[in-house]
Amino acid sequence: MTAATPVQRFAELAASAAARGLPPELRADAARRVLDVLGNSLAATGEPPAKAVGALTAEWGGEGRATAIGTGARLPEPSAALLNGTLAHSLDFDDTHLPSVLHPSASVVPAALAVAEARGATGAALLDAVGVGVEITVRLGMAGYDRELGNSVFFERGQHATAICGTVGAAASAAMLSGLDAAGVADAMGIAASMGSGILEANRTGGTVKRIHCGWAAHAAVTAAGLARTGITGPPTVLEGRFGLLQAFCGDQADPDALTAGLGEHWELPGIFFKPYPCNHFTHAGIDAALRLRAAGLDPADVESIELGAPTPVLRTIAEPHEDKIRPKSGYHAAFSGPYTVAAALLGGGGLGVFHEDFTDAAAADPGRLALAAKVRCVPDARCDEIFPHQFPAVLRVRTRGGAVLEERVDANRGGPGNPLSADELATKFRLNAVRRVPEERAEQITGLAYGLADLEDVSRLTSLLE
Repeated sequence: MTAATPVQRFAELAASAAARGLPPELRADAARRVLDVLGNSLAATGEPPAKAVGALTAEWGGEGRATAIGTGARLPEPSAALLNGTLAHSLDFDDTHLPSVLHPSASVVPAALAVAEARGATGAALLDAVGVGVEITVRLGMAGYDRELGNSVFFERGQHATAICGTVGAAASAAMLSGLDAAGVADAMGIAASMGSGILEANRTGGTVKRIHCGWAAHAAVTAAGLARTGITGPPTVLEGRFGLLQAFCGDQADPDALTAGLGEHWELPGIFFKPYPCNHFTHAGIDAALRLRAAGLDPADVESIELGAPTPVLRTIAEPHEDKIRPKSGYHAAFSGPYTVAAALLGGGGLGVFHEDFTDAAAADPGRLALAAKVRCVPDARCDEIFPHQFPAVLRVRTRGGAVLEERVDANRGGPGNPLSADELATKFRLNAVRRVPEERAEQITGLAYGLADLEDVSRLTSLLE
């Protein structure tokens, strides 16, 4: 008998979860992922990329069966997934898996939610689909992680693993909620593998296209599941084959064994980081260090110079080009700047340390923040290189005008298993996000329904509150 291929084994896991359900602890974690995505999405509804995608989906038209978060519009499932996935990733506030360095929930949840609503699925079915889709996404990312290199091959090649892998994982979720059997789920993933894409150059030099990557992944995933449902098939060796996804994107550096090692026994899902700050995750440990120094009494007016030590691979994102990082072109670009985010944290940001108000265009142009950011020099740090990418560490060294040198090192950045957000902090993050768009009372209702999804007979009770 021929052994099952990786995509077939993923499909068997999906079919089993759809039939039997995931364990309660995995469903509970998936519910937290859903709530986090909803909060991030509600907060992003006024962002220009979301408005642009909303205008395009309105032009497309079609029978509306799924909710566009924050607008009240009803859209076809692929259009809703496109818009909601764009919202989920627009503010760079979505969860992160390490060491694959990708954001799984921002593609998976919007795709799953659109299909679940359109097909009248239960909350439990949604959670099972989200859990499986996220797991597949991060396992694909890990297959592109080079241990010798100590980094994602996707990232090294300028590819956005979040969107590439998220398309395939989200397709599994959409196929599960579409009622497909294992063969149909495998076909959906096989089709989706031809659709995933994403280039990261916008992180370095500008452009808003990265904000739609997760939207496009969710859109492609829903489309792939629909194509599988209506008879299109995918190759059984789509992931590991000679012309499969891993060879195409990662070449000989890929690790196909990582796809299914311990599949169904070990779950990556509970260890995925929640973001406390709405900015690139590589900046977070620097923010953590700055907040600690500020809490210890550091006065920004006393700062002579700052050295931000970070893992060598992340400097391309948060430190280069130097002039763009000390003077960001916009609030969005400020979210990818090590110098700016350290300055914002030292001067006193919002939310859990820095928040959306710290990444407006006006904040990014504030003379006081820019003056402090100009004092920050980013350098590679050997200890950080040893830890990365299992954590995103940093060390901050501040020289004061009086000649003192203060140092704060963060090996485990906030939000992950080594330094988790508490239930109260996660609820605070959601509430602060949500009230930018909905009344506080409704935000509390959404929280209750999201945490109670396992017992919800119809997800439309939740989606009706997102209009």
